[in-house]
Amino acid sequence: MDSGENKMTEIKKAVREGYAKVAKGSSSCCGSNSSCCGKSDDGQKISEKIGYTKDDIGSVPDGADLGLGCGNPIALASLKKGEIVLDLGSGAGFDCFLAANRVGDEGKVIGVDMTPEMIDKARKNAAKGLYTNVEFRLGEIEHLPVADNSVDVIISNCVINLAPDKAQVFGEAFRVIKPGGRLMVSDIVLLGELPEAVKSSISAYVGCVSGAMMKDDYIEAIKQAGFQEVTIAEESAFSLDCIGNDPTAEAIMEDCCLSEDLIKSVADIIASVRVSGFKK
Repeated sequence: MDSGENKMTEIKKAVREGYAKVAKGSSSCCGSNSSCCGKSDDGQKISEKIGYTKDDIGSVPDGADLGLGCGNPIALASLKKGEIVLDLGSGAGFDCFLAANRVGDEGKVIGVDMTPEMIDKARKNAAKGLYTNVEFRLGEIEHLPVADNSVDVIISNCVINLAPDKAQVFGEAFRVIKPGGRLMVSDIVLLGELPEAVKSSISAYVGCVSGAMMKDDYIEAIKQAGFQEVTIAEESAFSLDCIGNDPTAEAIMEDCCLSEDLIKSVADIIASVRVSGFKK
């Protein structure tokens, strides 16, 4: 195994372990907009700030909304009754349950996540909410356990930036989506170069920062996978105004030995985007 493969393995292990802790009740987040990522019981406040309504939040089982997103891909997806939806990095199932409510019993939602603890939590939430049109599959988004040309819509919320090989993620997305299907994702991108100390930080990677791509490269990767009409529907700044309560920022500062002022300057080159694309 070469150094690049070792690095990818290390990153995946750290991400899996980090989000396993979240599933078990610890706090972590990717945060965006003017949200301040607080403890796990602040998930509702975070979700409201990034575009979810109180009705959205109230319509899913308790424990499904962990406040881990950086946007609301469901708001873009214009889901229709009977559609098959795939969520990349489904976590505890929040977006899956919202999607399931929109596609109805004649539709279906598939959530894929690489963290066993998250899959277990999501399945328990589905049982608690009596969802019969949702299933959760353990797997990596770079190697989707989904058949070719089998889904109508792909959504993802602040997860693709965590994948070491994003080009492969978008290639897999293109493989499994039907002709005429659409991709609607929220994610973190970069507007400039990060300091080297942040780039090399595993904590910053788990915190959805150092693994993020430059915005133009992110859009180009989606196009190179085969998607057309790729557009940024919405872009907003990543804010660390509440840096003292932000576990992502705290982890980066501790791991990289960075000052609060430098972290705030780093925040100026991080953005949350909602991106759409279509498979012709």
